[in-house]
Amino acid sequence: MKIFHLSDLHIGMNLMNYDLIEDQRYVFDQIIAYAKKEKPDVILIAGDIYDKAVPSAQAIELFDAFISTLAMALPSCVFMMISGNHDSAPRIDCFRHILSKQNIYMIGQPPQNKTESIFTIDINDAYGPVRFFLLPFIKPSMVRSIFEEDGLSYDASMRKLLQREHIDPSIRNIFVAHQFFVPKGSDPSSIERMDSEVCTVGNIDQIYSDILAPFDYVALGHIHKPTKVGKETIQYCGTPMPYSLSEAGQEKHIVMIQIKEKEKIAIQYLPLAPIHPIRKLSGSLETLLDQACEDYVSLELTDQTNIYVAEIQKQLRTAFPHLLEIKRAFGYTSSYQTISSSEPIADPWTLCSQFLGPMNTEEERALKDILNAVLEVEE
Repeated sequence: MKIFHLSDLHIGMNLMNYDLIEDQRYVFDQIIAYAKKEKPDVILIAGDIYDKAVPSAQAIELFDAFISTLAMALPSCVFMMISGNHDSAPRIDCFRHILSKQNIYMIGQPPQNKTESIFTIDINDAYGPVRFFLLPFIKPSMVRSIFEEDGLSYDASMRKLLQREHIDPSIRNIFVAHQFFVPKGSDPSSIERMDSEVCTVGNIDQIYSDILAPFDYVALGHIHKPTKVGKETIQYCGTPMPYSLSEAGQEKHIVMIQIKEKEKIAIQYLPLAPIHPIRKLSGSLETLLDQACEDYVSLELTDQTNIYVAEIQKQLRTAFPHLLEIKRAFGYTSSYQTISSSEPIADPWTLCSQFLGPMNTEEERALKDILNAVLEVEE
């Protein structure tokens, strides 16, 4: 069985002030070309289909065209998708039962009560069944009614959910989820996160990956950089294209899994290239102008003498039509606001902690809850 693992499409996302719909269409065409060539039996999308809970009409049209083209090119392929933290779970669930008859499984809601389990589907090949467990993004509050317990952590909630499931060790099992998994015993803050991600304060959403041991492969979404979680069979495929300056120069790909008999898995990476890469360039005005291009660029001026701001803005925007920002490597006397500072801005937790001063454990927990609630509203 051949499987494509994708996630975090974030259809409808903007890069600063630039609409990325055409950039996304370009990379989706590459995915379609790979699908026509490789003919996967299953295509997984591990959450964050859209960038907004209420996507624009343009974003919905692009997703519809993407899936429709794939379905026509691969009539026997099974499509499995889950909602991520950016998606509206009820909207992803819309027409779920009708679509399933077309081999398109869009799972928006996690189990809602004690009688419901994680949605599973069996696909058979020459070696028997492969069982797919499709779990949309969850927060502890979303599964509280199942366990009738308050105060459960993300880790505890996931463990309790999986403990309810019968995972047959004699067959091949694949888990699809959209959560923040980290290797057991590791420091979550050491995991590299991208600027395009929404991170919780204090990494309260961490889940240790030891609970994934029963699965033959784990297809994850949520982390935007392609990342293995302890081993190759547990991984984030990352976004199909870069969505922030922190992803400049980062290689993106489709993870292609070929699974035969149990414990016989081969993994390949099919590279994806953006139409407009994100680049960081540094140099004098003259040096930068010599590198004119259509890419999304962050520019750092190294000239030590003052240059008339309006004039350099005009020249650089002409040379770089997808200019993201201009920074100065050295001090500049102008107060022109579009020249950004190179100094990093402190995160909300640091700013609030500095303002409030020393706090006890209960006060720290309360502040984290408040900040995370605000981040969810902004998201």
